[in-house]
Amino acid sequence: MTAYASSTGAGREKGEMKTVVFASSLGTVFEWYDFYLYGSLAAIISKQFFSGVNPTAGFIFALMAFAAGFAVRPFGALVFGRVGDLVGRKYTFLITITIMGLSTFVVGLLPSYESIGITAPVILIALRLLQGLALGGEYGGAATYVAEHAPPGKRGLMTSWIQTTATLGLFMSLLVILACRLSLGEEAFGAWGWRIPFLMSILLLGVSVWIRLKLNESPVYKRMKEEGKGSKAPLTESFLRWPNLRIVILALLGLTAGQAVVWYTGQFYALFFLTQTLKVDATTANLLIAGSLLIGTPFFVVFGALSDKIGRKRIIMAGCLIAALSYFPLFKGITHYANPALEAAQTSAPVTVVADPDTCSFQFNPVGTSKFLTSCDIAKSFLAKSSVNYQNEAAPPGTVAQVKIGGTVVNSFEGHGLAAEDLKAQTEGFTKSMTEAVTTAGYPAKADPAQMNKPMVLLLLVLLVILVTMVYGPIAAMLVELFPTKIRYTSMSLPYHIGNGWFGGFLPTVAFAMVAAKGDIYYGLWYPIVVAAATFIIGMLFIHETKDHKIDVW
Repeated sequence: MTAYASSTGAGREKGEMKTVVFASSLGTVFEWYDFYLYGSLAAIISKQFFSGVNPTAGFIFALMAFAAGFAVRPFGALVFGRVGDLVGRKYTFLITITIMGLSTFVVGLLPSYESIGITAPVILIALRLLQGLALGGEYGGAATYVAEHAPPGKRGLMTSWIQTTATLGLFMSLLVILACRLSLGEEAFGAWGWRIPFLMSILLLGVSVWIRLKLNESPVYKRMKEEGKGSKAPLTESFLRWPNLRIVILALLGLTAGQAVVWYTGQFYALFFLTQTLKVDATTANLLIAGSLLIGTPFFVVFGALSDKIGRKRIIMAGCLIAALSYFPLFKGITHYANPALEAAQTSAPVTVVADPDTCSFQFNPVGTSKFLTSCDIAKSFLAKSSVNYQNEAAPPGTVAQVKIGGTVVNSFEGHGLAAEDLKAQTEGFTKSMTEAVTTAGYPAKADPAQMNKPMVLLLLVLLVILVTMVYGPIAAMLVELFPTKIRYTSMSLPYHIGNGWFGGFLPTVAFAMVAAKGDIYYGLWYPIVVAAATFIIGMLFIHETKDHKIDVW
């Protein structure tokens, strides 16, 4: 084996290294932009493609289609990771970005449910699956490609630019959507203007492919192939041989699981919390999130570079620990400054649902057919939709549920067995009584912009993003350094995408379900806190520092 420096490009021109980083990062930004458009427009997409069911079920379908893209990411990691180790890094992520760009472009052309019926959501979900598969192969290729070009002592710095791409892609999608909304107006945007951000993908695809075609294969991979040392069975060597499988499992549980929940809590769940829980208007919430991303993104590079000096592990572990300890005060602070009226109402007029526990369902209805008509379900459904925090109090069996709001008590009703007209009349009467009681108690229907302390909300959101940069900035370099060249693409991609696709991607859905079941708007935070804490413990005990590892090891 020749000298390490020559194989990793220590003597390569700075201009060439910049081209490698720029081309890899730019393409990955566009790919994340494509992926996140759907999540940012889930409410509109539910109306366009799932209008054949009731609105609540339609929104659930839209969220599930969004989640489907995350669910298949590990399978994309297996498929394209194998191709990347067998054929090469460059050509593999040319394939992935083409699939992603074309899939996103077709969403912009897809007729609605009203035009072609059930075919519309079927095609939409198929396109989301293709996007997830493509993204599963993209990240590992880009991170591996850059790391294998980087000189020793700068892998953290160079790969940290790849780490900015997910945040920049989200930022870019939010800005494009906001620009379209403001220029077209809400009515036109909801009718047809939402398609524009998707259609723009074809331009981004053209630029990305053109730039990536100019790149050469990774020097480390190229030399390995020239020496005939490549793997003939990357999947077998990665996952069916215990020494490497052990590292894969530790990379998942001791690194990427915690990194993923911190990433999604600091960006996606923060946006969800602002809009759905605190009822901040969408434009203001998107601007605040975009501002926090703009301020916080440079810290990806800061922590990536710092990891070259003090190590990757201690920065990632510190980020997980601080997140686990700070999420409750940070999100309570966001409530205090974004919607003080809601915080005041929770203190002065606590809400309690008194009901027979056996009549309270876990109100998750993925197929849109179940009807939640017990008095408990009806009461909790109203409170959840109104973002009212509540406590649960057990009542004797057979008791009709009551809602206590401050000093007011509102009786719910049993919907089972009622004729459609009677059910409608009862629902309208209960809704009217509850609305009056909630309003009288001081619970706001929306956050009041005049009462919002936007600088403080922005500061707290920036702190959340900085935690994201701590766990995410150094992790690409660390994952690359954990595995040998011949199976690196395959081995690192799977734990990354299980961590981010499953632990992270399902965080908003799981957290919201926990909030609805418990009645506490902060209860969903236990999910990222427990996962981040577990990663901290496992990582500290079993993960070794990698910053000085050689990566030209076949």
